[in-house]
Amino acid sequence: MSPDLKARIENDIKSNKIMIFMKGSRDFPQCGFSAAAVDVFNRLGVDYETRDVLADMDLRQGIKEFSNWPTIPQVYVDGEFIGGCDIVREMFANGELEQVVSKALGK
Repeated sequence: MSPDLKARIENDIKSNKIMIFMKGSRDFPQCGFSAAAVDVFNRLGVDYETRDVLADMDLRQGIKEFSNWPTIPQVYVDGEFIGGCDIVREMFANGELEQVVSKALGK
């Protein structure tokens, strides 16, 4: 991964309390897993940012290397890697995600 790409990823994660690297956008997810991740955060009613890995193949591979996680979407909250779709849905279902998000947002 290039130093520039690593810096872009780090900047996205540091600049956004909730960052989702996904296929598509929050308004037009391009896979079911990305749509499910967006749905969770929409249901929480919190602000979040997304990056479309389909629009940037370097980012698509780079985020996998950065996190050492093989799948997309990838969710970061308050600078910490949370996981992918299944983990986010599980955390949402058991109430853990709301606690993590509330703490990150200072609520």
